[in-house]
Amino acid sequence: MVEWRVSDGLTPYAEAEAWMEARAGAIAAGEAPECLWLLEHPPLYTAGTSARPEDLLDPRFPVHAVRRGGQYTYHGPGQRVVYVMLDLTARRRDVRRFVHALETWVIAALASFQVTGLVRPGRVGVWVTRPEKPPQPDGSPAEDKIAAIGVRLRRWVSFHGLAINVEPDLEHFGGIVPCGIRGHGVTSLVDLGLPAEMADLDLALRQTFETSVDAILPRLDARDP
Repeated sequence: MVEWRVSDGLTPYAEAEAWMEARAGAIAAGEAPECLWLLEHPPLYTAGTSARPEDLLDPRFPVHAVRRGGQYTYHGPGQRVVYVMLDLTARRRDVRRFVHALETWVIAALASFQVTGLVRPGRVGVWVTRPEKPPQPDGSPAEDKIAAIGVRLRRWVSFHGLAINVEPDLEHFGGIVPCGIRGHGVTSLVDLGLPAEMADLDLALRQTFETSVDAILPRLDARDP
């Protein structure tokens, strides 16, 4: 009941945003099924509704103001963007549970690569520990971000979604303070020493969607009577 759409090459951001908003509207109107769209963008920065000007350090790439939650993020080649267009009226009108479902999905997909993803209070996204790096000021292990999450709801249909780092140029994150969080780095599957490719992550996402998002937020018409 959920359409999976995968685009090859680099999809221009404005084109993707327009398509996504139109599809979300069609879902809300009952004219199209839910959709998960997997793609890559050319290098760019997006500024969410909470973005602070001082967190744009070096606008070396185009900056797009977007109406999703969150602050500055980077998108570019080697990063799998997943636009999540789900109907929460048909599932459950619970934003916290929805975000938890997305976090669980990312963590489950990362586990396919033997990577332990973590969520941290006050720090959006999914993180991994880096014991080989200097510890944090409080003595706890260093942690780097491997996936960003930023969503918006309109008429209880979601859009925007996830960005998971497979093999992007990590130096490109240096133009912003990612998600407004200072004192932490950014990593990727390849940076962690895993020779992963985009197709590997896509397969992991497909295999774990049912046991994460669908399990936490099943459609009403798919639940047991």
